[in-house]
Amino acid sequence: MKLKIKTGDTVKVIAGDHKGSEGKVLQVDREKNKAIVEGVNEVSKHEKPSANNPQGGITKKEAPIHISNLSLMDPKSGETTRVGYEVRDGKKVRFSKKSNEVI
Repeated sequence: MKLKIKTGDTVKVIAGDHKGSEGKVLQVDREKNKAIVEGVNEVSKHEKPSANNPQGGITKKEAPIHISNLSLMDPKSGETTRVGYEVRDGKKVRFSKKSNEVI
C-alpha cells in the first residue's frame, strides 16, 4: 500500500479518541501502516528505577496511530486535503488536491 504521509508532515486526526488533534509526524512504520504523531495518542507508562532513570515513576510517550485515521494538512490553507502525485519538470512530486500546491 502506498503511504501518502511522510515524516515531518503536519496531520490532523480524523477518527478515533483523538479526533480533531493536530501534530507533526515523528515516525512512520510502513509494515504496520502506523505513524507516531507529536502530542497525539499519549500513553502513561510505569517505569522501574534504573541506571538511566534513577527516579522511576510514570512517564508519558506517544503511541502509534493508524494511517487511515490521519489526514494531511494543506500547507497553504491549513485545511485537510488529499494527496496526489504527478511529474513536474521531470520530477515526481506530491501535491495538495485542494490548492494544487507542491508539498
